[in-house]
This record gives sequence, structure tokens and C-alpha cells, in this order.
Amino acid sequence: MGPCAGLILADLGADVIKVEPAPDGDHTRCLPGFGAGFFAGFNRNKRSIAINLKHPEGRATVHRLVKDADIVIENYAPGAMERLGCGYADLEAINPRLIYLALKGFLAGPYEHRPALDEVVQFQAGLAYMTGPAGRPLRAGASVNDITGAIFGVTAALAAVRERDATGRGQRISSALFESAAFFMVTHMAGAVASGHPPKPMPERHHAWAIYDVFNASDDQIFIGVTSDKQWIRFTEQFGLAALGDNPDLATNVMRASHRSWLIPAVQEALAPFSKAVIAERCERAAVSWAPVGKPTDLFNDPHLASHGGLIDVAIRTVEGTTEMTRLPAMPVEFGSERERPGLARQPPRLGEHTDEILIDAGFDRREIERLVREQVIVATP
Repeated sequence: MGPCAGLILADLGADVIKVEPAPDGDHTRCLPGFGAGFFAGFNRNKRSIAINLKHPEGRATVHRLVKDADIVIENYAPGAMERLGCGYADLEAINPRLIYLALKGFLAGPYEHRPALDEVVQFQAGLAYMTGPAGRPLRAGASVNDITGAIFGVTAALAAVRERDATGRGQRISSALFESAAFFMVTHMAGAVASGHPPKPMPERHHAWAIYDVFNASDDQIFIGVTSDKQWIRFTEQFGLAALGDNPDLATNVMRASHRSWLIPAVQEALAPFSKAVIAERCERAAVSWAPVGKPTDLFNDPHLASHGGLIDVAIRTVEGTTEMTRLPAMPVEFGSERERPGLARQPPRLGEHTDEILIDAGFDRREIERLVREQVIVATP
């Protein structure tokens, strides 16, 4: 959550200083497995300084940096920042205009002192239950609560900045993993009340739309979503399914949904002889939503993302120790009549890469910086 929140602000143009623990830095720099891309994915456009917050002079260094800051983001376990002398009460005394964004596992309540992870709250809030087949809860295929919690946190921080414009004072704000996961469950909770039935996992759900499935083409798979009655007519026309299009028992989506048991196999049989490209072309002509069944690596060469600044050239440190340039998705917003996307100002930083310039900007002199490096209070990478 913390690195993602900082990324959003950095992409939007803020000067974001990533304060890493000295001497080893952010542990996501060296995660294995599916976490190998975490650091490169969430740390572009930032400056890095590494500080030992357990050392009194490390805390004093942070206090001097905070004096002129607009927002502090912290993503530590409950109580950690307070023990390190960098809780909201400590920093607000230095800078009353400070917006202090605390990103946690849980907001206020009985759980607030628990540690949490994205996957933990996916199981706790029901997201894993809804994602996997019955009896086989499954985490979502991305760290959705880390990212959503960051988005909610940044939204609250920017609102707090606007409030500070009126009051002159900052405040502590927070967002959390569990509450973000719970927010994903809003429609399922409301649907349970509206329908009178508890929600089933998505693979076994009662479908809201009759045709909303993955179908087998002659050479691949393709997802098709027919979400209106007019789309249904156009869809049947494109695929020569006049008998289905004219069937009065299939006139509305609600009626079609009640006949899914035989309708889906019938549509599948009609689509099977066609290639994915032909099916996609006919869905386009029918103005019906469709999608290939893609993989994350397909996005490296996605023509839509590549067409208008949707991919950014980012340097990634590989597990072999080399640096590779690749293209990663830009923040999904655009600005102005030119529809410009936020771009790249800085590559993900090396540990302590910007220490000298950050501390000199904060009023430290060169001899003071050299002493802090010698005493291992900070790390400065040449």
C-alpha cells in the first residue's frame, strides 16, 4: 500500500522521498517468486534515502525532513511508528500542517492492532471465497487490496490537503487493507438482501447476464458479454442464430438467463467452428463486448496501451543482478484536451541514491552528512 500510494503521488508530480530502512533498504528490493517485480513496479519517479530510524540521529534526520513536508505516508505495523518517535503526535508537533497518511491492515475497531497482508484480508472479507470454486477459496490474481487501499488513502490525503487550505492545519488520515477488501463485497452483500439468497462463488454464481462467458473458438478462447436485448439481436444476426434471436422465450435478458443450461451450449456449438479473430470481428460489428483470454505478459505489446503513452520504459533489476529495460503500464488516468498520461521522471532508485541532494535541500551541510554515513545512520549510494 505504501509504495503504491507514493507512486500515485509521484506520477501526479509530487516530489516523493522514499525513506528506506538502513542499512538494507526496502525488503521488496529482493523478493523472490511473484514478488520479484514489486519494487520496480511501485517505485518509479521517487527519490531514495536510507535512514536508521532506531538511531536517535536517524529519528532527528526524519524530523528535519518532515518540517517542510506536505504529506507523510507510513505503512508500518500498528504502533511501530510511535515506538520509533515518528508517530503522528511526534511529527504534528514539528509540522502542524502535515497530512499524515497511515496505511494499515485495519481501521479503528477490535482488529486494529492485528498485522495483515493483502492475502489475509482477501480470505477474511470473502474475496477469496467469491473468487474460487465452492470449497476452494482462491486469492485474486493481483494485490488488489494493496492497490485499492493506496488509492483510497491518496484520495483522502488530497481531500485533507484541500481542507488544510481552509483551516491551516493538517491531520492524521488512514486507509486499510481489510476495509478495502470489504468495500469490494458491497454488491455481493446488497445482492444477498435484494435476492434473498447468499452469494455463490463467482464460478458458480447466478448470472446477471445470460451470455457472459468464455467460449472456445477453433483456435483459442474468447470472452463474450451480451448485456442488452438489442445486443442479443445483433449478436444472433452476426452468427446466423436466427432461431435463437426469434425465440420468444429468449426475448429479454432475464428470460435468457433462466435458460442458460441449454442456451450456453447452443451458443458454444455455433461459435466452435470460427477462429478467435472471426468471432472478435463479428462481435465488433455487433457492438458486443469481447476480450481475448490474455496473460500479463501480453500487455508488453498491447497495441492500445502502446498507442498513447500507456506503457512507460522502466529499468528493472533482475534476479541475476542485471538491469533490463521493459515497458510497464502508466497510471490509468489522462489529462487535458491532449489526453496526456503521466510519464516517467525518474527510474526506480538505487538504495540511498538521492541522500546528498535530499539532506542538502533540508539544510544539512556536507560534513554532517559524511558523519552520518560514517556512523551508519544513513546510507549514501554514489
